Amino acid sequence: MSVHEIPLSKPDITDLEIDLVVKTLRSGRLSIGPMQELFEKMTTARVGREHAVACSSGTAGLHMALLALGVGPGDEVITTPFSFIASSNVILYVGAKPVFVDICPKSLNMDPSKLEAAITPRTKAILAVETFGNPMHMETYEQIAARHEIPLVEDCCEALGCSRKGRQAGSFGRVGVFGFYPNKQITTGEGGMIVTDDKRLADLCRSLRSQGRPVPTMPQGTVPAGSTPAVGMGGPGVAASHLGSWLTHERLGYNYRLSELHAALGVAQMKRLNEIIERRQKVATAYTQRLLDVPDVILPTVDQDSVMSWFVYVVRLSAEYTRQERDEVIAGMRRHEIGAADYFPCIHLQPFYRERFGYAPGDYPIAESVSARTIALPFFGSLREDEIDFVCRTFRHMVDRQNITRG
Repeated sequence: MSVHEIPLSKPDITDLEIDLVVKTLRSGRLSIGPMQELFEKMTTARVGREHAVACSSGTAGLHMALLALGVGPGDEVITTPFSFIASSNVILYVGAKPVFVDICPKSLNMDPSKLEAAITPRTKAILAVETFGNPMHMETYEQIAARHEIPLVEDCCEALGCSRKGRQAGSFGRVGVFGFYPNKQITTGEGGMIVTDDKRLADLCRSLRSQGRPVPTMPQGTVPAGSTPAVGMGGPGVAASHLGSWLTHERLGYNYRLSELHAALGVAQMKRLNEIIERRQKVATAYTQRLLDVPDVILPTVDQDSVMSWFVYVVRLSAEYTRQERDEVIAGMRRHEIGAADYFPCIHLQPFYRERFGYAPGDYPIAESVSARTIALPFFGSLREDEIDFVCRTFRHMVDRQNITRG
């Protein structure tokens, strides 16, 4: 990477994160320990839910949530075609079929007016994605799910810190799942978090994340007085008297745990969450102010009932522009070492989905039109004013060049 390059994203890491990870390394506890517990408690406190289950990724969290809800072969799960592919892949992981609903052109989330028509006797869940962290329609999805007695899974992987009508992202429906990839509001490097008020569901996910082991009756990471920690069994901190449970597996499970190092990073990031969100908000505001008058460019829409914590800043060209013209704008920005990108290609038009389910262009026209014209601009909290200026000037120039070329 050139020293002049402006990347698409960059994690917000300070000495606090580094010091806590080093402290954890020196503690000798690298899995199933106090950092995981603290990270989970901090998340429940922020989101306002009773239970949190840390895991290795947002994808793993969504997979376990569907398993815990009993979704399986022959079932259908309603979701959006305009998202990162993981939100649909997890439905396939459990043997179910994704049923797509076209999106609202304002929020870029599923169009709630089209959702109920997709419900059939086979519908086992609604998996609603807060696209780019926008929580619009979440309360409507929740009402529809309740009316049809179908669980709502809230994919809030891009939405930590967002809120809708005073409710935090992750507080809607039966279960929510956050993701902590390096481009998210906070990062654990890799990691995710399941949140719910359902203790049975939370306990089942705790078992699933750790090879199907029974859920301990004591808090994880606790060693009873006078007992000896089990060392070398894959479970440091588990009492010797509990070794039988450690090697007992009640169900098919997975290695979806979050290490103590990742959790320590998450704890430090959660301590700084308000600061991180504020910095990202300033960058988003700066972009909006500089691009508000650019013709034929649609800026992110945030309605008055929603508060964004800003995962990405995605603009899109108006319908007069083709996908190729959008791609040329992105290519031009990259030639100037600006990390622009298309966000997102439609899931139903990915090769695997077209081959397996027979999807074709035109099946979800709004999602396809949006997808063909989106441009993600560089976005992270430490983006400087001069860098924002350069990105916006270059973007304007590339759009103007397309207009001249088109005549």
